[in-house]
Amino acid sequence: MRPIWIVDDDQSIRWVLEKALARENLATLSFSNARDALAASQNEMPQVLVSDIRMPGGSGLELLQAIKEKYPEVPVIIMTAFSDLDSAVAAFQGGAFEYLAKPFDVDKAVELIQRALEESLRETKVEQRSTDSQEILGQAPAMQDVFRAIGRLSQSNVTVLITGESGTGKELVARALHKHSPRSAQPFIALNTAAIPKDLLESELFGHERGAFTGAQATRRGRFEQAEGGTLFLDEIGDMPFDLQTRLLRVLSDGHFYRVGGHQPLKANVRVIAATHQNLEQRVKEGLFREDLYHRLNVIRLRLPSLRERREDIPLLTHHFLLQSAKQLGVEAKRMSDSALQFLTGLDFPGNVRQLENLCNWITVMAPGQTVEISDLPPELLHGHEPQASEPDEVNAVQPAVLAYPQASLRGEGDWQALLEDEAARLLSDGQADVMDILSRQFETAVIKTALKHTHGRKNDAAVRLGIGRNTITRKIHELDISGAKED
Repeated sequence: MRPIWIVDDDQSIRWVLEKALARENLATLSFSNARDALAASQNEMPQVLVSDIRMPGGSGLELLQAIKEKYPEVPVIIMTAFSDLDSAVAAFQGGAFEYLAKPFDVDKAVELIQRALEESLRETKVEQRSTDSQEILGQAPAMQDVFRAIGRLSQSNVTVLITGESGTGKELVARALHKHSPRSAQPFIALNTAAIPKDLLESELFGHERGAFTGAQATRRGRFEQAEGGTLFLDEIGDMPFDLQTRLLRVLSDGHFYRVGGHQPLKANVRVIAATHQNLEQRVKEGLFREDLYHRLNVIRLRLPSLRERREDIPLLTHHFLLQSAKQLGVEAKRMSDSALQFLTGLDFPGNVRQLENLCNWITVMAPGQTVEISDLPPELLHGHEPQASEPDEVNAVQPAVLAYPQASLRGEGDWQALLEDEAARLLSDGQADVMDILSRQFETAVIKTALKHTHGRKNDAAVRLGIGRNTITRKIHELDISGAKED
C-alpha cells in the first residue's frame, strides 16, 4: 500500500497527523508546500492526499486539480482554517473526497482518512495492478478457434459479446482481448452485473455525486470512469435490469453518461466487452432484454466451449490448477495418478473450468498423499450423492469456504445461493429470531477465514483482497472470534 501524503505549511499539523496515522500502522509522506508535492507526483502517487487549502507556493485547490488530472482515483481531503462556503464548494467541484475544517479533532480526522483509504483500496485499478497473472489454457480444437479469434481481434476496438456456460472462463477471454488490444496500457475494469443489487448497480456503473442518496458521503467514480481509455467488461449482461439497459444503450450510442445525482454530462472513451451464459435472443423475445441493446453488443460474438466439449484439456488444466493451489498455500503440489486423471476426464463438470479449479483446491487441502488416487477424490464424485445431514463434517465446519466444493460447486454456479435460501427457509420455519444476523455472521466468517488462508494469515493483505478497511477486518475478526490472523 502506498503512503498517505500530508501537505501543509504548518509543521505542527503535519506532525500531529503523522503520529496519529503511525499509531494505525499507516505510512505517511509529508510536504510543506504544494509545489514539492506536485514534483513528487511526477514519479509516484499517494494512496490518499490530505492537503491544506491555503499555503505559500500554490493552493490546495490547485494541487487537488493537478492530482485529479493525473490520478483521478486518488481520494483528496482538503483542510482549511477558513471554513467558508466558497472554499467548500470549490473543493467538492474539484472532486475532493471530503472537506476538513481546522481546528479538527484528531480522532475524527484519522477516521475520515481511513474512510478515504477504504475508498481508494476499493478502486478496481488496485486489482488491475496486481502481479497475479492468469492465462487461458487449452489444446483442444474448440479452444484453438477461440485463440485464433482473439488474434484476429488483437488490433480492434470493436464491441465483443462472449457467450458460454458459467465457469468457462469468459472473463479470462475478455482480459486477453484487452491485453492484445490497442488499449492494453489503459485499465481493464470488470463488473458482474448479476452480483450487484439492482438499487446499487446504477451507481456502480456510472458513479454518483455527493449527497445523491442516503450514504453518498462523497463523490464516487463509476466503472465507466475507472475504465476511461481502456476496457469495461460487463459479465452476466443478460441479468441487467431493463431500465439500466436503456442507460447503457445511451452510453454505447453517443458516448455520454451522467453520474447518479449529476447534471454534468461525462464522455466515455471505453471499449465494452459483454458476457452472458443466457440465451439473449430468447430474452429479447420474452421482453426481458432490449433488442436494440442486443444488436449494439452483438457486433462480434465469441462462444466458449464447455469443459465436456474439450475433455482432452482436463489433464493440462488439472496440472495447472494443482500447481497454482499449492503455490498459494505454500505446499508441495499434489500429483494425479493415471487412473484418477482418466476418471476426471470422463466427468461432465457442469460447473466447467471453475468447478475443476475448485476441485483442485479441495484436493490440495484434503487429499492424504502426494499422489492422488480415485479413492482420494470427494465422495460426491464417486457415489453421486451428498453427505447425509447426520454425517459429521468437522472439516467443513473449520474451513467452510475453502472446502465448500462437495456441497455446492459440483452442481454448478448459483447452487450456493439455493443452499442459502434453503437454510434461511429452515431457520424461518423453526421460528428462529435474528435470521439475518445468523446468516450474515456465517457468511462473513467463511469469507474472512478464506481470505486469511489465501494470504497466509496476513490481515491487512486480506482486507485489501476483500475490498474492506483494516479497521473493519480487525473488528470483524474480533466480533466473529476468528483465529489465525496476523499483522502484515
